[in-house]
Amino acid sequence: MRVVELGHVVLYVHQLERSVHFYRDVLGWPLVMDGRTHEPPLPIAAFSGANERTHHELLLIEVGLDAAPVPRGRRVGLYHFGLKIGDSDDDLRRALERLDRHDVALLGATDHGMTHSLYVVDPDGNEVELYIDVPGVAWDDPALWSDPAPRPLRL
Repeated sequence: MRVVELGHVVLYVHQLERSVHFYRDVLGWPLVMDGRTHEPPLPIAAFSGANERTHHELLLIEVGLDAAPVPRGRRVGLYHFGLKIGDSDDDLRRALERLDRHDVALLGATDHGMTHSLYVVDPDGNEVELYIDVPGVAWDDPALWSDPAPRPLRL
């Protein structure tokens, strides 16, 4: 067996409506299936990127307000997942403006050398990295991994 690519992420969410708004309207991720419109309605929604490489990349499943929240601080489990949102720092600047218009707090902005990243939290406490690949980086260069210390990103 050999993993070819990450296919999709599935998240449990407290309120589907709120999470659909965040991923579709704030982040601009195309909604490809809305279970609320099915008969009978299903508490799910699926998203897929603009490149339409697969059936879905994110699936949200509503579990209700009484479900336990994502624990804070150091813990085992998901730290964050990354969404490539463009190809240049201009794309990140536009993302910052959009996040600001929607009152989404920025957790951080990091220059990883190979990527430039913004970090936000979704309505249920899941951390999301919004990033671009730095143009001209040679991904097979071992030196790329020799200094993994993140640096503040200046946009």
